[in-house]
Amino acid sequence: MAREPRERKDRDREERDSEFVDRLVHINRVAKVVKGGRRFGFAALVVVGDQKGRVGFGHGKAREVPEAIRKATEAAKRALIRVPLREGRTLHHDVAGRHGAGKVILRAAPAGTGIIAGGPMRAVFEALGMHDVVSKSLGSSNPYNLVRATFDALKSEDSPRSVAARRGLKVSVLQARRGDSDGAGADA
Repeated sequence: MAREPRERKDRDREERDSEFVDRLVHINRVAKVVKGGRRFGFAALVVVGDQKGRVGFGHGKAREVPEAIRKATEAAKRALIRVPLREGRTLHHDVAGRHGAGKVILRAAPAGTGIIAGGPMRAVFEALGMHDVVSKSLGSSNPYNLVRATFDALKSEDSPRSVAARRGLKVSVLQARRGDSDGAGADA
């Protein structure tokens, strides 16, 4: 009887883990020179997401590649963020992010555009469940800096609902104002 709750816990954890998609972005091999030769170590960068608006990244180091990937995946699951998506497919507005020398620009795109992004950024968008986005990376092409810059940009993403709540307005009033400001500028 005492074993049953533990088995149930393990089964629940497996079900929860199976909802996540993980993408291996980069593996770095380092060598330490010792008396008998070289000792290799591996560092893995992994992006994990549920393809419904939650995504995270993790970094793991170990002597073996599978162990480094496992550590990185666990770290990514602990560091998930929620990103509001418009119609579950694209961004609400254009955003820019940076980390170190890595700079990224993310733009909302119409349906059918697809994911226009380079390697590390593409992995983030696929794990996030985004279908349409145009992105550009400027500066460093280091995968660690690009992933962190992409997350910096995604954290600054706001939905109209959260903006309306912050201002104490209704979403319909906020969007009606947006329409009025476009029309007023055209008449003047």
